[in-house]
Amino acid sequence: MESSGSTWSDDGRRTLGRSGIEVSALGFGCWAIGGEWARPDGQPLGWGKVDDDESVRAIRRALDLGVTFFDTADAYGTGHSERVLARALGKRRADVVVATKWGNVIDEERRLAVGSDDSPEYARRALTASLRRLDTDHIDLYQLHISDADPERAAQLRDTCEEFVREGLVRAYAWSTDDPERAAVFAEGEHCAAVQHRLNVLQDAPEMLALCEELGLASINRSPLAMGLLTGRRGPGQSLEAGDIRSRPPAWLPGFGDGGADPEWLARVDALRSVLTSGGRTLAQGALGWLWARSPRTVPIPGFRSVAQAEENAGALAQGPLTAGQLTEIDDALGR
Repeated sequence: MESSGSTWSDDGRRTLGRSGIEVSALGFGCWAIGGEWARPDGQPLGWGKVDDDESVRAIRRALDLGVTFFDTADAYGTGHSERVLARALGKRRADVVVATKWGNVIDEERRLAVGSDDSPEYARRALTASLRRLDTDHIDLYQLHISDADPERAAQLRDTCEEFVREGLVRAYAWSTDDPERAAVFAEGEHCAAVQHRLNVLQDAPEMLALCEELGLASINRSPLAMGLLTGRRGPGQSLEAGDIRSRPPAWLPGFGDGGADPEWLARVDALRSVLTSGGRTLAQGALGWLWARSPRTVPIPGFRSVAQAEENAGALAQGPLTAGQLTEIDDALGR
């Protein structure tokens, strides 16, 4: 693994690619606060039950601790996450950068994801609905949420996003995908600022980071804590509630099985524990520090459901990136 080195400003801020939009180096991912939702076949897609009042308190605490970037999607809780975020931000909307996503077709009443739609017409309808739920007149970063969309269709959607920018409805846009070739299609657009992709200390993405460096994109890191494995709160055989996606993990979600966390993955976490928790960090804070050290373009977006989680995640900003020596130790421990 090669690291391009890390830059860390005194206030822990980064820029979203070539957009000039400044954000805190840590964002908060709002998937979990959407509550329970599912596919029509019963496959859970949320993280279980949630307390909206606690979610609001957690977002406001994050704001007080310097977090200015919040990433949600229309699908999360089939609109519920966007509404909770709007409620929490209130008059502080102008102080933050809000990212949301589109592409999944949702049934808000039944809290179901019922398909996807990659048409430009649907993109506009989805944007209008998100603006209403978020109680705002613009989205700072609008992201395509169909990771495997056809590249030719995606090129049309990129042009549609450029229209949204010209109309003042969107400031910048991105694609949420783990495929560098697809990300490059969106990057041809003038106002493409980022790619959202999976990245954590257990699952590196060197090709995507190289693309971000080459094309001047921000790397927004989905699953920065490996769906909770890097928090230290998941043990072998520990059951998950029925409405939690990790209780019935789909094929794209490694590290979990029907019996909970995968023991092999937990063993890898244990192999890294001493490095990640050095200097007084918690395990989660060390995992976030690895991401900042991995590339100067990374903006991790860990999830949260409580004030305590918000405080722990935001506490990583004061710790900053790991050192180059610690990166090497981690690579050695994982045999990379």
